[in-house]
Amino acid sequence: MFVKSAMFRTFSSFILFGILLFCACNADEEVGLPLTGAMKAVLKADFDVSSLNAQLKTFIEKEIQNGVEDAMRTAMEKLVAEGMEEANATIVSTIEERVTDAGYGVTYIRWGRKDCPAGADVVYSGNAGGNSYNNKGGGVNYLCLPSDPENGNKQSFDNDQIYGSEYEISEGRKPYGWSSTNLKQKEVPCAVCRKSGKSTVVMIPGRKTCYSNWNAEYNGYLMSSHKNHQRTDFTCVDINAEPCDDRTSNENGALFYPIRTKCGSLRCPPYTNEADLLCVVCTN
Repeated sequence: MFVKSAMFRTFSSFILFGILLFCACNADEEVGLPLTGAMKAVLKADFDVSSLNAQLKTFIEKEIQNGVEDAMRTAMEKLVAEGMEEANATIVSTIEERVTDAGYGVTYIRWGRKDCPAGADVVYSGNAGGNSYNNKGGGVNYLCLPSDPENGNKQSFDNDQIYGSEYEISEGRKPYGWSSTNLKQKEVPCAVCRKSGKSTVVMIPGRKTCYSNWNAEYNGYLMSSHKNHQRTDFTCVDINAEPCDDRTSNENGALFYPIRTKCGSLRCPPYTNEADLLCVVCTN
């Protein structure tokens, strides 16, 4: 740092001397300087400074030009960077508006609720249903059955597979922190929801919050059939689940049980043995 400062002072002194010399002398003039030798005799020497003035003028002009170019280059780089940032923001905003205006979006089922989260539209609501818990064959997925069906013709063959559903969640069998009242034997509602302007939807088991840049539609607990029954889907049931109505009757059908983890091939940590499994539905 000291060397650079000394060099800068020397360079500055040289420039200042040059400017004074250039301003004091015309190209055709000569300057006399007193010289003192060992004998203390005053001497006078005449120097032709026309060449020095020309070189100094060229040097100063070049330094000014370089300084202007550097300043302009810095200004242009800043202008381009700010312009690109603003342009990118405008492009993203325009794309989002066009996507929304064009009717793009995603759908998902909100299990355990009749309505959709804020910002999402209800496509239809109804009752959760599916195959009976003790049927050995047939479908295994839960269905969101609309409350205003268009029924087909009655048939005589034996292959009943579409039943209603019930919560199997009592005071002694419910997830920790479950906010809903006793839902045992109550029928399970559902709603098909549509979120405009989104292109992807995913249910993440084992979490209650979404990852960065994803939006949480709702969160809750992972549920399925009992392990001693026929298999069904794993389904994310809303943490604020509600019943279809006040009717309570043990008619079974497709059943929703809370489930828990089992360590072994499931690594613990990061998971915990015999714990509730959270879930969240995310859009992007």
